[in-house]
Amino acid sequence: MKIAYLVNQYPKISHSFIRREILALERQGFSVQRLSIRGWADELRDEEDVRERALTRYVLKKGAIAIGMDVLRMVFKRPGRFLKALALACKIGMRSDRPLPLHLIYLAEACRIVPWMETYGACHLHAHFGTNSSEVAMLANILGGPSYSVTVHGPEEFDKPEFLWLGEKIRRSAFVVAVSSFGRSQLFRWVPYADWPKVQVVHCGIDPAFHAVSTRLIPATPRLVCVGRLCEQKGHMLLVSAVQMLVAKGIPVHVVLAGDGELRGAIETLIAQYKLQANISITGWINGDQVREEILSARALVLPSFAEGLPVVIMEAMALRRPVLSTFIGGIPELVRTGETGWLFPAGDVIELAKALESCLAAAPEQLQVMGEAGYQRVLARHAVDTEAAKLAHLLRQSMA
Repeated sequence: MKIAYLVNQYPKISHSFIRREILALERQGFSVQRLSIRGWADELRDEEDVRERALTRYVLKKGAIAIGMDVLRMVFKRPGRFLKALALACKIGMRSDRPLPLHLIYLAEACRIVPWMETYGACHLHAHFGTNSSEVAMLANILGGPSYSVTVHGPEEFDKPEFLWLGEKIRRSAFVVAVSSFGRSQLFRWVPYADWPKVQVVHCGIDPAFHAVSTRLIPATPRLVCVGRLCEQKGHMLLVSAVQMLVAKGIPVHVVLAGDGELRGAIETLIAQYKLQANISITGWINGDQVREEILSARALVLPSFAEGLPVVIMEAMALRRPVLSTFIGGIPELVRTGETGWLFPAGDVIELAKALESCLAAAPEQLQVMGEAGYQRVLARHAVDTEAAKLAHLLRQSMA
């Protein structure tokens, strides 16, 4: 069975879960055409991502002239369908957080990928994220492309569902995937009850190769790691403040911020203001092997996010038998349980965050090891990549039937 995958940027350092899903579907017997809007020249850290890039076709790579020719061909070949797609793109653009010209570009991108999928023989198109990639998939379907489905991750889609026309995308889709029960509940809000069966939960999967390493005991050193993009929603500034509170109490602590992003400068400024250079370090972007090493070298993963869907790094930490400290938001409580697999605390509450950090640092390594083992069992039961890919494969076969 031939299908196509559409992502705004593929491969991408922070989206290795999409690569794992594609490879797992291929093990399920699917042939997958990789389509991406951009990303052909981005820096990559994983060899697997480099191999994936060689298999991917990029919509914008050959520039505006090539896309313009595809639009003209679509206008002459399928004028009726083009006008319907144009009308919808304009309708969306009139009530969106993005200007109308961008939605016309999405229509042009759809004109480009439809013949690619027809040449490949793709019977279905699956898009990741309910943002522009899903709009391109919807417009491609109107132009005569195959049925489509979307995986909605959050939190961006949940922040502005009306501007993204989530309800329309779900209504026209074959099905929609949420990565957590919480995510499914948010999608239920934007469609009639009759369409609820279209929304199914398929968790992001953990690759066995990631955690197929020798079990390493939790270290006694007061080292914690926070993995993620350095941006507002991850709560790094709050974490720096919580570390300052611990240091003021004389509690030894070192936190590694594994990642990079637009907030790095502000975080470094706050670290310097509190004189925490010896207590907090920033790695910059690192590859999957380095992420694994940072998690294994730490007592626990801490992720004080303000908004999430269900972070893959939490699954990875649990798969490596490390407890998790995170917030009561999104799908996180579906995986992390206070006192069993880690600590949960209210988002935005620096005092409760500091208390959770202090509890983790005060716990004996043996206690943390028990929590890590419980997390390992829980994540393998809920997030095995081949099990989750089999669920998605079933939905794909149903839609193509």
